[in-house]
Amino acid sequence: MMTQELIHSLDQATTARGFTPTTPMPSTVARKTDWGRVSIRLKQYRQPVQPAKLREFPMRRPVPIMPASHHWGIVLAGGDGIQMQDSEQTASGAGRPRQFCPVLGNHTLLEETRRLAESSVPPDQILYSVTQEHERYYRRSLSDRPAQTIVQASNKGTAPAMLSALIHIVRTDPNAIVLILPCDHAYSPESAFTAVLQSAFEISEQRSSSVVLLGLEPKSLAVDTGWIEVGEPVSGPSGLAQVRDLQERPALPVAEKLFKAGALWNTFVMVGHVCTFLELAWATVPGLIQALESREAVGFPRGEIRIPDAVYDRTAATDFTRQVLCSATDRLLTLRLSNVEWNDLGDPYRVLVTLLEKTGQLPQWAKLWPLEPDSDTLPLAGKAPA
Repeated sequence: MMTQELIHSLDQATTARGFTPTTPMPSTVARKTDWGRVSIRLKQYRQPVQPAKLREFPMRRPVPIMPASHHWGIVLAGGDGIQMQDSEQTASGAGRPRQFCPVLGNHTLLEETRRLAESSVPPDQILYSVTQEHERYYRRSLSDRPAQTIVQASNKGTAPAMLSALIHIVRTDPNAIVLILPCDHAYSPESAFTAVLQSAFEISEQRSSSVVLLGLEPKSLAVDTGWIEVGEPVSGPSGLAQVRDLQERPALPVAEKLFKAGALWNTFVMVGHVCTFLELAWATVPGLIQALESREAVGFPRGEIRIPDAVYDRTAATDFTRQVLCSATDRLLTLRLSNVEWNDLGDPYRVLVTLLEKTGQLPQWAKLWPLEPDSDTLPLAGKAPA
């Protein structure tokens, strides 16, 4: 009977690449599993050393042929976009989540993000995480990629969206290096951004036990985004460093301290080995992984992959940064984005600022905007300390 070695072991997946881990890792145990299953060996975080656990992810038979490239992508497009609905009602007469709106041109943010992802990852190795209620919006943009569309029953946060896609990837390619890309962000110039993504892929291949977060030098005291507290520099590309801590949506006094300390904005763009992502999840949100693994995703006639409603009925909203990454900062690296402009388009007023910067004028619908933003409430309006 065919067998498959325990994947992501330190000896084979890490030491073979010449990587010496900075944190204790479990030794490799020679175990084999049934040829139709993939097993992952786990490390416990922030707890006394315990015997390593073995987790198994059922694979669909027959065993798939390994892809020529191990670069994969996950585009997160399942957000509700509540902050943009009022502005889009003004623009088009009907509210819709921002990722399905042509905010910065003739293409929706989902279509723009798809194009960006395809510049770094083989197009047939990009998964798109969406929700059932947005079907009328995403179907046109993803009509040629039904088998790569993972449909969630509802929006339960970034963790279920990412993990359901990661479980699908690990069953196909246990050696995958995965890019996580939100679809409501804008980057300029894109060529510089994709160059940094390539560096992140190379780092993840060499340091397979770490997740690389892309950070950006802040321009203001943002209180509606995440911050990365930068640790010691790490050998490699310029701007690569350890992560000391993560802060999500800090109060203004905290944001000022972070700014002065040289912290970075967290773009939530990250790259890492598929097994590393799943290891971190098993150590922090094991119940969520168990729920997602308990029911096999169902293929629909159009070819989409749908997570059964029953899974999400018993799944609480879970944020990947707060509930996974913040508990495993010893496994995180940050890579500074240089010469790249980044805009998180989750706030409608920020969309207006981005449009002004890009075109020098506002579209007609924006001129009908009902209120002037107050300087105390505009999320990114805080001035940088002198």
